[in-house]
Amino acid sequence: MLDFVGEPVAIVLIGALGGLLLGLAARLGKFCTLGMIEDVHYGHDFGRMWMWVTALGVAMMANLAAQEMGWLDLSEVALLGTRLSVAGAIVGGLLFGYGMAQAGNCGYGVLARLGGGDIRALMIAVVMGVSASATIFGILRPLRLQLFETTPSPSNPQSVLSLLESGFGGSSALLGGLLGAGLLVASILYQSQGKRLSRSIWGAVAGLAISIGFIGTYQVASTGFGAWDVESHSFTAPIGETIHYAMFSSGLGPKFGIGSVLGVIIGAAIGSLIQDGFRWEACEDPRELRRQIGGAAMMGVGAVLAAGCSIGQGLTALSLLSFTAPLVAGSIWLGTWLGLKHLIIGLEAAN
Repeated sequence: MLDFVGEPVAIVLIGALGGLLLGLAARLGKFCTLGMIEDVHYGHDFGRMWMWVTALGVAMMANLAAQEMGWLDLSEVALLGTRLSVAGAIVGGLLFGYGMAQAGNCGYGVLARLGGGDIRALMIAVVMGVSASATIFGILRPLRLQLFETTPSPSNPQSVLSLLESGFGGSSALLGGLLGAGLLVASILYQSQGKRLSRSIWGAVAGLAISIGFIGTYQVASTGFGAWDVESHSFTAPIGETIHYAMFSSGLGPKFGIGSVLGVIIGAAIGSLIQDGFRWEACEDPRELRRQIGGAAMMGVGAVLAAGCSIGQGLTALSLLSFTAPLVAGSIWLGTWLGLKHLIIGLEAAN
């Protein structure tokens, strides 16, 4: 494959394949972080939460099975090669979650909405991508580096499984595989009867998309000649990268994240055509758009501080049992709950 298409194109195609699956899961399976949290707190429905657990269990098992078969070396994953700031994980997660509630979706959900024809989502994606880039490269970079320092840790993978293996011996693949299997079994047992099959399937599709990213990028990195990161899906900084590439493609190379972003949009567009038809939508309330733009800016900054979004940390990093992933995921959940509560109080006051 590398001889035929070249390494850069292969990296983009791997990202696009996983993104396509995630886009279909969002539109056809209703796989959504904000929707899950809303269902739990205000609908007392845990179905989408168990679908997320399915995705996590499948991704964890697939990652570790791939490592056992020699298809993947988790110690090479870029995400585990950096010691992240605990303060950044908490503050970034809270900021991202609150912004997600205000914007009406996370970066992944925004791309899925854009694939269905929602023009508001395009505005949110642009603002989120620009604010993320400003935090990584631009005017907010000095402040980020001063307050939330990260340090490279290439020899000590930042994961619970690596710690257990080095401290107590035994196979990290066995330990992680058992945990992933337990999550998968629990998600199937506790899933609501009426939608058990559908939610289990789409949860598994989302989980496999995460593993496809890791396995594919590792294969290119280990067999090709270029210096490629071993990575999988996250949807905040890659939106900024996609904007940059659209503007300055002659001076930039294609990346996994760009393929991932485009794949979600295409998958969501296909899903919308299958489901209820593609249709253009616009924002009719300026106050709502103002709130969504503010939420998008908060998500862009928060995801950079936390080194990932609700997918990048809440699923991708969590499937590797990264040290900070549970902290970020919990902070995102809390921030989202606070944001939703603020919205509801505001609506009640307005009425």
